This record gives sequence, C-alpha cells and structure tokens, in this order.
Amino acid sequence: MIMGILANAVEVIGGLITGVMNGFTNIFLTSPLKATLKYLEETELKTLKGDKRILKAKSLWEGSGAVIMAEAAELSSLKPQLDELGVPLYAVVKEDVGTEVQNFRPYFKGEIFLDEKRRFYGPRERKMGLMAFLRVGVWMNGLRAFQRGFMGNVLGEGFVLGGVFVIGRGNQGILLEHREVEFGDKVNIEDVIRAVRRISQELLPLEMK
Repeated sequence: MIMGILANAVEVIGGLITGVMNGFTNIFLTSPLKATLKYLEETELKTLKGDKRILKAKSLWEGSGAVIMAEAAELSSLKPQLDELGVPLYAVVKEDVGTEVQNFRPYFKGEIFLDEKRRFYGPRERKMGLMAFLRVGVWMNGLRAFQRGFMGNVLGEGFVLGGVFVIGRGNQGILLEHREVEFGDKVNIEDVIRAVRRISQELLPLEMK
C-alpha cells in the first residue's frame, strides 16, 4: 500500500514538473501559422532516388489526395491502411546531409522528397532550440528513436520542427494539419485515418485557390 502511495506521489510530482517545464519552454516557442493549399501546391520538391528531378508538390495529391510527413517516421505503420484507401504516403525532408536520408529509409515505407525552401515547415518556420532539452517529452521521444536505431539529424538544421498534412484531391484542401510542439510530437493516428477517409467523400472545397 505504501509503495502504491509513493508511486502515485512520484507520478503526480513528475506530471507537475513536466507541466511547468513545458509551460516555460512554450513561452519561447514561435506559434505556428497555418499553411494554405495555394502556399503548399507550388512547392518545388526534388526526388532523392534514381534520376534526380524536380516536381510541383501539387502533383502528389491532385488525383488521389496524400498524407505528407515533414520529419515524422511514425506514420509508416499506416501505409497498409492508406494503400487500401488509395491514398499515398510521402515524406518531405528539409535537407540531405550526410547519410541522414539513407538512414531514414528503413523506417519509412513511402517516397521521400527534398524541400529545399522548407515550405512544408512554414509559412512560419519554427525552431525548438536548446530549450528542447528542458522538456521531458523530448528526452522520452529521443530515447524511443534511439532504441529503434534512428539517430536523426545531428549535422544540419536539426532544431526545425515539422508536422503532418492530410491533403485532399483537387481543391478539397488541407483536411488535417498537425504541427510538432516538440521533437517527436506524434499526430493522432485516428485523426489521420478519419481525415483520409474524407478524401473519398463528396466534399465541398474547404479552401479555394
């Protein structure tokens, strides 16, 4: 009984400390600015395998919609479900430094593109900075990534926060936009699937060009 009380006390104190530290670091974190379909669709993306070519981001979702990840390998587990729904999964990286992309490939089951202008990280680019090391969640997410063998980026702009987009076909617009609040901040998987299912429905355009 005593051990149970102590365990609960430690959990409560840990939660309070985490909340205080997160609140403190949030003060220094730039608020995200929502992207628009028009902003994203003209993004130039570069392929990273085979013959290098440049394409407009719009081509990724125009016919079928798409789930696009900016620095979030966790969604690879959804690929079988996305394949059943006919919606492709893509990853966008902000730079191709050393063997970073090569090391990332085993953890991602879709095509990877380079977004040199970082438009999928904008319109207002956000960086966590050294304050990230004061957040318990960052340490926990980093530990999980390390245990899986993924080291991430330690050479380039590793402090830039990414996100996840579910974009409908044609002019359906951005059906889901998740922005990281810290490194490794995961999007709700159920929200992603729910947004993807909307692509096949007859929707009014959510956002006109």
